Amino acid sequence: MKHHFDTEAVHLSEGNFVTSSSKINPIYQTTAFTFSDLEELEGFYQGKSKYLYTRTGNPNTDELAAAVANLEGAPAGVATSSGLSAIFAGILSVVKAGDHIVATNDIYGGTYYLLAHELKDFGIEVSFVSFENREEIIKQIKANTKLIYTESITNPLLRVENLEQLVEIAKEHNLISMVDNTFATPYLLNPYLKGVDLVVHSATKYIGGHSDVTAGVLVGHEDLIAKARTKVVNLGLNLTPFEAWLGTRGIKTLSVRMERHVKNAQALADGLKGHPGIRKVYYPEFVSEKGNGAIVTIDITGKCDVSKFFKSLSWVKIVPTLAGVETSVSYPLGTSHRSLTNELREQLGINEGVVRISVGIEDPEDILAVFQDALNQSIL
Repeated sequence: MKHHFDTEAVHLSEGNFVTSSSKINPIYQTTAFTFSDLEELEGFYQGKSKYLYTRTGNPNTDELAAAVANLEGAPAGVATSSGLSAIFAGILSVVKAGDHIVATNDIYGGTYYLLAHELKDFGIEVSFVSFENREEIIKQIKANTKLIYTESITNPLLRVENLEQLVEIAKEHNLISMVDNTFATPYLLNPYLKGVDLVVHSATKYIGGHSDVTAGVLVGHEDLIAKARTKVVNLGLNLTPFEAWLGTRGIKTLSVRMERHVKNAQALADGLKGHPGIRKVYYPEFVSEKGNGAIVTIDITGKCDVSKFFKSLSWVKIVPTLAGVETSVSYPLGTSHRSLTNELREQLGINEGVVRISVGIEDPEDILAVFQDALNQSIL
């Protein structure tokens, strides 16, 4: 019986992976699993037992993958060592040397570098284009194009992807579609249920939720996940049992955390609009009936002294990541998107005054006050 999201998240593993009477699934912090004799060992290769060596599989990593797949409405998933390794495994489950990918140009900088540079060594070609124009996407599709890639909410300028259009284009041209759903989380959006073939998460972010785990999860069609799992095993992209256990624990509070994150982000976005120290406030609209995400991005170029603004943030930490329960800020120009060319950054609008705010679960009045104070102190 399928329950509501909150119930599914809390009871994510009951009956699936618990092998003892423990209320919480234990951490299987082991490199290998033992066998009583050679016949039992051979049984692993015949599919009679599930675990051999933690790189090839572990109850904790399987539990995390299954939990995210369940929340996304997908039949299968695989957990990996990071969000980027999950993206890499997903790509390699679809494309090979000589194939071509069409990707949106306003993605996370780390993903952009992977696609634009690292994949070249694998003989894989990637074309980047604005996904705001359907015809421009179609123009980039070639005879050897296999995959179309984007993010449900882009990083850092928070454009909401038209997933219906993406799926339509993919089906018309016999392409596999892949979406990074990290910013939205399964709480707000389920791209797989909209027809997307592969959905990826940096579980380091909202799934883990407490800035103490680095992990990735890829979910989607069973045949594609089976191929991705083979890549994870053979390339050593596997996740450790303890990290997986932390990720699974984080999922149990995903719903209540996201509810507060989203509410606070909306309040901050509304509160900062019209401030004389801000050139533009970026915050999504119409993402979900549950809200519009937990990230607010502001552009203070020409309005505030950027260095002074960051120094005036009081208790808000400057970090290169996001999604912890504490409100934090990052500087895309100096961290996540520093590898982009100046031309592309200018084209996308990622300039010296762009600040990405990961809105935490503190009191919303305190969050708004600290940013208003920093803006007031640094205004030109």
